[in-house]
Amino acid sequence: MPMNTSSLRGDFFGGLTAGVVALPLALAFGLQSGMGAVAGLYGAIAIGIIAAWYGGTPTQISGPTGPMTVVSAVIIASAIEMHGSLETAMGSIIAIFLLAGVFQILLGVFKIGQYIRYMPYPVVSGFMSGIGVIIILLQVFPFFGQTSPKNIPSIFTGLPPLLEQINFMSVALASATITIIYLFPKLTKAVPSALVALIILTIVSAMMELDVSVIGDIPKGLPELKLNTLSSIDLTQPMLIIIPAITLAALGAIDSLLTSIVADNMTKTQHKSNKELIGQGLGNIVVAAIGGIPGAGATMRTVVNINSGGRTRLSGVIHSIALLIVLLGAGAYAKLIPLPVLAGILITVGIGIIDYKGIKHIAHVPRTDSVIMMVVLGLTVFVDLLQAVAVGMVLASILFMKKMSDITSSKSTSGYVGDFVKEEAWADEANLSEFIQKQVYIKHFDGPIFFGFTTKFQEMHRALPDVKVIIMRMARVPYIDQSGIYAIEDAVLDLNAKGITVLISEIQDQPKDMLKNISLIPNLIPEKHLFSDFWTCLNTLENSNNANSNE
Repeated sequence: MPMNTSSLRGDFFGGLTAGVVALPLALAFGLQSGMGAVAGLYGAIAIGIIAAWYGGTPTQISGPTGPMTVVSAVIIASAIEMHGSLETAMGSIIAIFLLAGVFQILLGVFKIGQYIRYMPYPVVSGFMSGIGVIIILLQVFPFFGQTSPKNIPSIFTGLPPLLEQINFMSVALASATITIIYLFPKLTKAVPSALVALIILTIVSAMMELDVSVIGDIPKGLPELKLNTLSSIDLTQPMLIIIPAITLAALGAIDSLLTSIVADNMTKTQHKSNKELIGQGLGNIVVAAIGGIPGAGATMRTVVNINSGGRTRLSGVIHSIALLIVLLGAGAYAKLIPLPVLAGILITVGIGIIDYKGIKHIAHVPRTDSVIMMVVLGLTVFVDLLQAVAVGMVLASILFMKKMSDITSSKSTSGYVGDFVKEEAWADEANLSEFIQKQVYIKHFDGPIFFGFTTKFQEMHRALPDVKVIIMRMARVPYIDQSGIYAIEDAVLDLNAKGITVLISEIQDQPKDMLKNISLIPNLIPEKHLFSDFWTCLNTLENSNNANSNE
């Protein structure tokens, strides 16, 4: 693969920085899964290398993530409950993880990955916020120095006795971890604050011999293959393996492709969804074979990699090599890490996953979007992650069809449906001046801007020619949902950063109200950049250009 010196340097520092960020998270996720801290390291190393090299998003860093760990923990707990111990349950666990990887490869082979673009924002928002809440709740008991129950209802029922058995040393370490993570970046961002908290508080705990639980012994050297455990699988009930594997595969696909979209927006590139799923599937198969926990594209680590200079798939490989060096040489020190420190790290991860933007605007976006987000959030926390996404998608589709039916009915008597939507309606753009043709790009919108359209919209604005002004003609946009609102916001932010002025003409009441509700108008698009008709907009531009030419 051809690389220049600049990309090599960026990939090295990007991958190394991502590896440093990944270390405490891998240990924490491994511990939370129930398979031990080293399982998190195995997962981060294996999928990090393979998904980077064979996936479809060059800058993506893969490894154990919050959503994948939550589901893996449920699978592992269920298997242990059925078989009696982790050792006897390992065959079923490995089989589920392997099959999940196979399903992800099939999703890529059959080109299912492209449909991630139709995921409505409220579904994603509710899902991610729900995952954040789950991670935080699962760390309540470790925060106070106790072992956490494996399900959310048991956490709530177990709170009264927990308050009678508080380990104040654990509370102090977990609180100090959270404090360092949030305050240390104010001093410097050169070193990840989670790693600083991990090292400093582990040293303090060991030197002061604090009475807190620690990780314990971590196996040294390279992992061994666990495929021999598959011989103990009970094949009389195949659905006990197939259903959890489908859940894990679907979640990993969603998790990874959402991160791919984030990477696209940062690097102004276009990932290959189906190739990414194949890479993730291959990585998770290898992870399962060595006894690690499955992973996916990790948003925070991917962002760190890109911001630190990572631009090619080599950065993901370097990230995994850094973790491999830690695995081979630092096991004796890692076993001293206090569990409350990992609890503090995971609490900040959960806090970071919650979608505050979506929650902040819950009263200002269309009511149907708010309902969908809250339903998905509740189902994610208290029922099941995959069911939550499925219910959210069905709700979004039904409510959207209902809204479009209402709009069609209300507009049909005024001539909106029919003549107005014919292409001839844009004939008013004939005979534009030379200035307008060269310096202004006119973007037409035909129909509602909703969750099924946002990815295309992002692709279109990235492909804009070199212009100074863009006019968004929105006369034909009767409705915009939360996904559309944020797609426009991202596009305007990106265009403004490039020095391109955004003007909007003929915007209808509902889209205008939505953009005002979240203060996109006037904070991002001034009122003076809104025009009731197209020719007033053009005349304003012409007059401004003439005035500048005469100066």
